[in-house]
Parts: sequence; C-alpha cells; structure tokens
Amino acid sequence: MGVGPRRGHGGRRTPMAEINVTPLVDVMLVLLIIFMITAPLLMTGVPINLPDSRAKALEQPKKPTQISIDPAGQVYVDDDLVSDAELPQRLQTIAEQSAGAPEPQQVFLRADRTLQFEKVMQVMGELNRAGLNKISIVSTAQGERE
Repeated sequence: MGVGPRRGHGGRRTPMAEINVTPLVDVMLVLLIIFMITAPLLMTGVPINLPDSRAKALEQPKKPTQISIDPAGQVYVDDDLVSDAELPQRLQTIAEQSAGAPEPQQVFLRADRTLQFEKVMQVMGELNRAGLNKISIVSTAQGERE
C-alpha cells in the first residue's frame, strides 16, 4: 500500500547502541605510519650546538657525507667516531668511491660553536688533501634551536 520504506512497529526507529570505530582506527594507523617514517629523519647522530646563520638551506640531489666535530674535538664521519690518525685514510676512501661520479661528493661539516677554529681548519685541510672540495658548513637559522 505505501510507497516508501517500511518501518517496524508503529514507525519508530530504535537508537543505534554501537559506535563505529573503523574510521578512528584508520586515522590512527595513518598517523602511526607518518610518525614512524618522520621520527628517524628528525634525529641526528651526534649532538652538536651549531652556530646561527642567515643563509638559506641548500637542496641536495644525493646524500652527502656528514662530518661532525663535537665539543671535545672528536671527529665523526657519518656517526662513526674516527681518530685523527684514521681521518685521512677514511676521507681518501670516500673520495675514491665518488671518483667516477659526474658530480663531486658533497660534504657537510658540522662543528660545535664552542670549538676552537684550529680544529675545524685541520679537518678542512684533510678534506682538501683528500680531494673533497665541495664542502658545506652546517649552521642553524637565527632564532632556531635543535
């Protein structure tokens, strides 16, 4: 007789007593994946208090070698502690690996702001002797702290 959908028992709708948690679970899984991907990218291996600079960040096509000098003057090459005696050989190995590449190996030099300039110049001299001449000195933007 009627044209619309039929309703049971006098036309009343019963309230739904269940909460649909599927959208909540979907959102939480997406957030979990985002945090799992971004968390390792935010971490740097050696904690260093970098100096401030007004220069803008550089865009890099391939992963550079990172050389860090901590406040005690210890040198790290990509998170590996390297003694002063081992540094020239390690830099020579890096230079030989990138010898056939069309673009020279980019090196990021990170030095603590409390470090004496002499130590930074020693490391830069070793980089130059190894043939790694594309060096960028890393700093933080003014007003920004890690």
